Amino acid sequence: MNLPHTLPNLPQPPVSREQTQALLDLRAEASGQIKPRDHYTLADRLEAQAARHGQRPFLIYGEQTLSYAEVDRQADQVAHAAFAAGLRAGDVCALMMENRPAFFSCWFGLVKLGVVVAFVNTQVTGKPLLHALDTTGAKALVVGEECLGNLQATEGLPALPMWLIDDAENRWTGALPAGVDRQFATAMAAAPDTPFPKAHRAGLEAQAPTLLIFTSGTTGLPKAARYSHMRWLSSGDVMEVTLNAGVDDVFYCCLPLYHGAAATSVTSTALRAGASIVVRRKFSVREFWSDVARHRISVFQYIGEICRYLLNRPAIAGEREHTLRCMLGAGLSSESWQRWVERFGPIQVFEGWGATEANTNLINVDNYLGACGRVPDWNRTNLRLVRFDVENDCHPRDANGFYQLCEVGEVGEAMGFIVDHPDIGGGRFEGYTCATATESKIRRNVLREGDAWWSSGDLLRQDADGYCYFVDRIGDTFRWKSENVSTQEVADALSDLPGLELINIYGVQVPQHEGRAGMAAVLMQAGQAFDPQALYRLTEARLPRYAAPMFVRVSAAADLTSTFKLRKVDLQRQGYCPNACPDPLFIRDERSQNYQPYSPQLLEQVGLPAFEGGQHG
Repeated sequence: MNLPHTLPNLPQPPVSREQTQALLDLRAEASGQIKPRDHYTLADRLEAQAARHGQRPFLIYGEQTLSYAEVDRQADQVAHAAFAAGLRAGDVCALMMENRPAFFSCWFGLVKLGVVVAFVNTQVTGKPLLHALDTTGAKALVVGEECLGNLQATEGLPALPMWLIDDAENRWTGALPAGVDRQFATAMAAAPDTPFPKAHRAGLEAQAPTLLIFTSGTTGLPKAARYSHMRWLSSGDVMEVTLNAGVDDVFYCCLPLYHGAAATSVTSTALRAGASIVVRRKFSVREFWSDVARHRISVFQYIGEICRYLLNRPAIAGEREHTLRCMLGAGLSSESWQRWVERFGPIQVFEGWGATEANTNLINVDNYLGACGRVPDWNRTNLRLVRFDVENDCHPRDANGFYQLCEVGEVGEAMGFIVDHPDIGGGRFEGYTCATATESKIRRNVLREGDAWWSSGDLLRQDADGYCYFVDRIGDTFRWKSENVSTQEVADALSDLPGLELINIYGVQVPQHEGRAGMAAVLMQAGQAFDPQALYRLTEARLPRYAAPMFVRVSAAADLTSTFKLRKVDLQRQGYCPNACPDPLFIRDERSQNYQPYSPQLLEQVGLPAFEGGQHG
């Protein structure tokens, strides 16, 4: 399936491969500053920047501003209190808290002690919460008062210390859940704010883990990915030169800190540059632009869906008069990208591709519409695109049994060669806390005997100029009528349906048919009704017939992860069975050139059998 990746009425910059490579070389040089065996940690950088930028604003939260020196002193208090409570270097402490300054002071304080911090999703309860504590091997849990309800709703919590951090915005009025201790906060407030002795983390190397960050978990329970001091620090070093960030920049942190983007890219870059971070507890469409104006925000980390929410807002006067100079993130479709710059002005967009645990990545440093990065010279990256057979769910092999590299225009899986050298940090795969999960992401003997590659599970494509485009997740792309259908490309093509808030495309099994039929779950904006004929016209204008969804369900709410990733598994299981699906269902009817309400008669007319419940897509 080949849909256009660029739109004709937004000119593309004539950037040479040499120009792009020069910028990528600067990133590569920056990424090598911290060596695996250096005795240098996140805490050392915090202390160095606090000494250098002491009175400069670091965290801005509502009416509160904390300087670099103040954040550092608060972190020292946490370190002293945690040490007195028994934590030691190398221990794991879980942290469950919403975005607020206390998140940073607790995180940084534990790091000063040499503790590995496991970020826990603030929306999980029950089995997922127990899984998070178990799989990280946490010896203690620091929990914000705003998350006490999660503990209250969870049976069988392990017998580990649970230290409560007050939240003035969310007071808990009932009895505390069993095992939760208020005394830690008292001890922390009474602890000295003198520098915590570095001797307690003196043996730590940069390659040691500092964070455990959970994957998004769109299917099943998430995995805890290891994140080393070296990798976290290098992220800041690399993005500082990429964004040309400096002390006058103001970063906007509106994505949850327990997820990789906000905790790694935003925080590490701002700290490296001596810049400020505006912290918002939760993303707000209504408050976004007022926050930008009020705090003169210059850098914004996005997820594609956030941009769509902002584009769905009615236009107001003066929208192009703002301080945003650049934005970085992933998942911004070509259509949304073009609409964004046309509406809000020529903001530099650093669209990228990667993953929390990835040992390779892409970033679009050229502002080239629709691309998630560029590879001017494949000999200077550990990334490769290898052919993948969607129909048979496998990688084709050559005569010698090795995988095959993609040609220009071919869709393939992105893989990263795993570098295993004691003095080289780049290209390492740090894996997960679970050895089995780590091994499941490694492919061996890929291009030659004895090599090892990280398997991303993502399908990408490159064009003749070396620009790369995200196509889909393996397992999301499906075959229908002997053609491959990319759920991501279909969603992008239909994303500007009038009144649409979200669209989720997936394939559902059809009894007695090969492959899967396309289905769209649409969520309309408040006050907007689904127009089936408008959707049909849009499919005719933008999609080949085989890629147009056969079924539509009009959802009352979107099934999203907390980082705005769409879940599909339950939707696939329900399929187009009216008994399993609580939403209004529609069937594509080419005779009437419309999507018509579901009926057994219409299903028979279009030549499809009834859905057999309980199937898995």
